[in-house]
Amino acid sequence: MAKENALPQDYYSELEALQAVDFTLVELTLYLDTHPDDLEALKQFNSLAKKSKALRSQFEGKYGPLREFGHSYSSHPWKWSQTPWPWQA
Repeated sequence: MAKENALPQDYYSELEALQAVDFTLVELTLYLDTHPDDLEALKQFNSLAKKSKALRSQFEGKYGPLREFGHSYSSHPWKWSQTPWPWQA
C-alpha cells in the first residue's frame, strides 16, 4: 500500500542538499567567529550563503515554505497547514 502523501525522491535529495549547505554555513560561522580575518573562509561563506538562498528558493517553489514568521513566502492557499512539514518528511 502506497503512503497517502508520498513525496517524490527529488524532495529528499533536494532537502538533503540544502541541509548540507546550511550545515557548512553553521560550521563556517563558528570558524569565522574565532578567525574573522580569514578572507578565504569569508569568501566560501558568502558563496555558500548565495547557494543556500538559491536552493531554498527552488525547494520552496516546488514543495512549499520551510521557515516561519515571514522568512518564507506562501502561495495561495496557505501552505503551512499541509504536510509534510520539513521535520516530518
